[in-house]
Amino acid sequence: MADLYIMRHGQTLFNKHKMIQGWCDSPLTELGIEQAKQVASYFKAHNITFDHAYSSTSERACDTLEIVTEGKMPYERLKGLKEWNFGKFEGQTENINPPLPYNDFFKKYGGGEDMTELQERIVSTVTQIMQRPSHESVLVVTHGGALANFARKFDHLALENAKYRAGIKNCSIFHFLWDGSSFKCLEIIEHES
Repeated sequence: MADLYIMRHGQTLFNKHKMIQGWCDSPLTELGIEQAKQVASYFKAHNITFDHAYSSTSERACDTLEIVTEGKMPYERLKGLKEWNFGKFEGQTENINPPLPYNDFFKKYGGGEDMTELQERIVSTVTQIMQRPSHESVLVVTHGGALANFARKFDHLALENAKYRAGIKNCSIFHFLWDGSSFKCLEIIEHES
């Protein structure tokens, strides 16, 4: 058994301006930095430490992880933890998003990923991380769409109060138990900001 704490990055400039942000990037806002500091405080207050840490290659995720760990922990950046690739819709207003679930919407318009591809990528990447030796308490910083699709995959195993619900807030933390073959969500931690 091992613990996985997988979280969304802090608020970014694109989040603030309601722009589609997948593989493109924007910096954390002052609020996003403060959200990451709240997570650092939460982990300290609850004596939660990590033996390994991983981040998406996107700057917003790396910056969040560095703030959460106060720059005191080495980490590995993995492309498999990146957000959904929204193709031609990157950087556009969120007003053009279709209703959830997105399914293959973005792929139909050239480029991007469909929901199944994203889910397979994020589940495979996180599973490979947890299969590594001596991974007993792991921190992963990723993105809202990636995290949502990871959580959906294992929602049937989640505790009742830890079921996935739409609208993952910035710096939300999902605490999963890894049993060597599957993930069970034990709790979802959200902070006021």
